Amino acid sequence: MPTRPREAKILIYLVVSMTIGAALLMALDSQSISAGAFSLASYSSLGSIPSVTQTRQGTTADRWDRIEVFYSNTKGGDLAQLASLHGLTSPDDLNFHFLVCNSLGAMDGQIQSTEKWLNQWSALPGAAWYGSSKTIRICVIGEGKRTPASDYQISRTQELVDTLTRKFDIERDNVSYPAGWQL
Repeated sequence: MPTRPREAKILIYLVVSMTIGAALLMALDSQSISAGAFSLASYSSLGSIPSVTQTRQGTTADRWDRIEVFYSNTKGGDLAQLASLHGLTSPDDLNFHFLVCNSLGAMDGQIQSTEKWLNQWSALPGAAWYGSSKTIRICVIGEGKRTPASDYQISRTQELVDTLTRKFDIERDNVSYPAGWQL
C-alpha cells in the first residue's frame, strides 16, 4: 500500500507537466486557439496537387509567368455556385483557373480546376481585372477581412502556388496575394 501515494504523486506531476508544456507550446504558436485543430487525415483526403494541376493540353515552361491569388467576395460556394452568383450560364465561363473552397459549398481546402486551366486558356481582362494573358488566377472563397481564408485554404493555396512556381519557373516576386493574406 505505500506505493499508492507515490503513484498518485507521479500521476499529478505528469498531468501538471503536460499542461505546462501544452500552454508553453500554445504561447509560442502564432495561431489562435480559435483557428481550430489541423487534421492530417482530412487534409490528405482533399486530393493531390499534381492531380489538380493536370491539363488536357500540353504546357510549356514559358506559358505562364505570374500568379494572382484573390478572394471571391462570397461566404461560400463551389464552381457552379459562383457561376450562378455571377450570372453565368456555366462554370466554364468563370474568369480564373483554380478555386480553393471553404467548408460552405465544398470541402474546406478543396481545389477545383476550371475549364480555363484544363484547356490552358488565359483569363480575360474585364471590369475587375486587367492582368496579362500569362497570369494564373487562383480564386479563394472568402471575403477577406470579414470571412478570411481558413487554415486549410491557406495551406492548400500555398501548396498549389509552390507547385505552379516550380512547374512554370515563376519567380516569387511575380506571385500576388490579397491584402492581409497570412503566409
